[in-house]
Amino acid sequence: MSGNHESANVAPPTLPEALTQTDRLVYSVEEAAELLGVHYFSVYRMIQRGKLRACRVLRGKLLVPRSELLKLLKAE
Repeated sequence: MSGNHESANVAPPTLPEALTQTDRLVYSVEEAAELLGVHYFSVYRMIQRGKLRACRVLRGKLLVPRSELLKLLKAE
């Protein structure tokens, strides 16, 4: 059996495809957590500690700008 294993040698992308291939400008805290692969409460803590900027909109909902997520991911 000689299967083609080219994909095994390809390194995974460092940024989630959802962040690099979209026109969206902001994400909810829950969506940001999913993109980062963490619990949503971890995103709230990052916002509280000043490691991630967010905008408060109608009824107090927090939105995380796409640019902030990209900055966070590139810093790691």
